[in-house]
Amino acid sequence: MSFLKGHIDQLIRLAKIIRQNGPNPLKVLGTLYRTDNLKFGKHVGTDKYGNRYFQNDFYFYGTNRWVIYADHVNMDYDASQVPPEWFGWLHYKTDLLPHEDPSRPKYKWMIDHRENVSGTKEAYMPYSTTRPKIEAWKPPQ
Repeated sequence: MSFLKGHIDQLIRLAKIIRQNGPNPLKVLGTLYRTDNLKFGKHVGTDKYGNRYFQNDFYFYGTNRWVIYADHVNMDYDASQVPPEWFGWLHYKTDLLPHEDPSRPKYKWMIDHRENVSGTKEAYMPYSTTRPKIEAWKPPQ
């Protein structure tokens, strides 16, 4: 009887995972392709960039909080797209969600979060005023 109960629990968990990750099987497969795993949990918040944050204490500590990146970034997501207030929550620096933390500093001189743009056309490229010591070889015409 316990053998059957264990399988029923797994089927219930699978149904919850499918329900949360999309009613359409193609959407579930798309989520699996993007994140490499499927989980279900309580939606605890969404940041202003569209990233959604979840928590489920059924999973081990360290894997029980996760982020699903915004759909508009497709496969071009990285950790720098998580703003600092949510980074602290994801990495267990605080158990308070950003909208529940009264001690979070908010000063007018603080700039808005921006993701890392290294390797893109928006990356900083310094301009050099010195002549290069080595000239590129130009073949004779």
